Amino acid sequence: MDERHAAARLLTIACDAPSASDASLVASSAPAPTRRSLLAGFAKLATGAALVGGVASPLPALAKAATKHHSGASHGHSAAHGNLMHGDWSNARAATRPLSDNRRVLAFNHLHTGEKLKVTYWADGKYLPTALHDVNSILRDWRTNQTIAMDPKLLDLMFQMQHRLHTNETIQVICGYRCPKTNAMLAANSEGVASHSMHMEGKAIDLDLASKPLARIRQVAVELKQGGVGYYPKSNFVHVDTGRVRQWA
Repeated sequence: MDERHAAARLLTIACDAPSASDASLVASSAPAPTRRSLLAGFAKLATGAALVGGVASPLPALAKAATKHHSGASHGHSAAHGNLMHGDWSNARAATRPLSDNRRVLAFNHLHTGEKLKVTYWADGKYLPTALHDVNSILRDWRTNQTIAMDPKLLDLMFQMQHRLHTNETIQVICGYRCPKTNAMLAANSEGVASHSMHMEGKAIDLDLASKPLARIRQVAVELKQGGVGYYPKSNFVHVDTGRVRQWA
């Protein structure tokens, strides 16, 4: 895994847009990871999981993901409309009006769990329930394993972003859903967490695309004007959500 994503995956607090009553969010500096900083990050993540009664031990999955290359081996899981996969699938045709396509496909790599998913989530004029279930699973709160029905509009937003960027490579996921208990734990340990987070509603994701400059990802999200856009260059991710149109850094 490259330094850009190693730094992002160790970020225990995935930021989102503050409400009118919340303070402005400030992303902390994320230096290039070393063996010592990776181990410290693992310990911090484990502490966060324990505080919210999450998965018994996230360390094996984190250690395994850290030693694998960004385009590691396939996990082999499959479902009716989605399957775990590896690597990119870039250089595909970017349609001028992507939401008119007959099929909408996304691929994810969750940097905290090491799980990967490639899924056709919309086809022949409708969202596919089994595919949405698979998306809900990979974008779950990884600390507690709780899921929520992710907003399909958020998937469409990511799909349109990729088309504008002329890529359909794997989306690197830092944070998807965040349950209220996790959010409360994070808010208690940091001033930079909004008490009313779009992550808690399944309407937000913190992401990166390995082949694209972070500033360009942000620019495209802002141009689409479909929700909130947060820019965190020091932590190597862009936050997008389907709330009101706004932006911050």
